[in-house]
Amino acid sequence: MTNRLSRRHLLGCGCALGAGLAATAAMPPGLALAAAPSTKRTTMTPDQALDAMKEGNRLFKTDSPVRAVQGRDRRIEIALGQTPFCVLVSCSDSRVSPEILFGRGLGELFIVRNAGNTVDTTALGSIEYAVAKLGVPLILVMGHSRCGAVEAAVDVVTNNTVLPGAIGQMIEPIVPAVLSVRDKGGDLVENAVRANVGRVVRRLRTASDPELLTPLAEKRLRIVGAAYSLDTGEVDFFDEG
Repeated sequence: MTNRLSRRHLLGCGCALGAGLAATAAMPPGLALAAAPSTKRTTMTPDQALDAMKEGNRLFKTDSPVRAVQGRDRRIEIALGQTPFCVLVSCSDSRVSPEILFGRGLGELFIVRNAGNTVDTTALGSIEYAVAKLGVPLILVMGHSRCGAVEAAVDVVTNNTVLPGAIGQMIEPIVPAVLSVRDKGGDLVENAVRANVGRVVRRLRTASDPELLTPLAEKRLRIVGAAYSLDTGEVDFFDEG
């Protein structure tokens, strides 16, 4: 009796599996792509990923045609798995739209955004997840000209301004960057934007967690700083490590 029940159970499973396969085969080609989770990772090296970001911005700032991967087929292709090649830590400013600035499409950038492009525990965990679990080979930390969060930090330093609510706490990590360039010649805000990026880059490079240190030591990861100009559309890559 036990054998007969087991055989019935197996036959039932086989019928269900056959029905599932038949249903998948009957799907439109695009939908069938999403039938099983993807475990693929990008094949880009850190240098190739950085070159792709530079080329994407070059095309953007010259108004050249950009072939960003998007649309229905791409959405279905990545529905059950993503293969981003860059973690982009950037500001929430509405004028700084990462995919547009770099000519990228769906599933290519793993974006961590907040006002002032700082890295707290949540942001750091997101970055480590992208590197350790998704195999991302590049972290790009990008500030931008006339950043409102940096301007607020400058106001705190130069005028002892007290900001309301959680805004003051939000810009606290930027204050040391402002202090580090307070006596430097030139525009204090723009200097602080770059100093803030540099501090985040150094923090990530010296993180105590092996999720970042190991791929850095093995040359499977690069952490690079950048600054975007609202006026020219150009991203200036610096502190490339």
